[in-house]
Amino acid sequence: MAKPKISESLYSQTTSNLIGDCMRTTLSFEGALELILQKAVDLGLARSKTDALRMGILSLNKEYGLVKDVEDELAARRLMEEENEMKRTKTKYLSEKAALSKYR
Repeated sequence: MAKPKISESLYSQTTSNLIGDCMRTTLSFEGALELILQKAVDLGLARSKTDALRMGILSLNKEYGLVKDVEDELAARRLMEEENEMKRTKTKYLSEKAALSKYR
């Protein structure tokens, strides 16, 4: 089976969205892996090869329980990122009064 070629000159830029961080990566598959991805699309199991890869990643997590509670882990990751940003910019938490003042 041919090994996938993984380009490390990735778009290492991450963007935040409602689901979590988005990692942009360029992958190139040859041989059996490419054939499997194409077959998943041809049979209508996935809309695209990218979707087939996403399905495979989710199946990997389901099979091995790599991430037990995805929502909790994403929330914890986001909170840690915000705390690190606050430390970096020396920003302090708002008091309840200050946070609600613009809504009164």
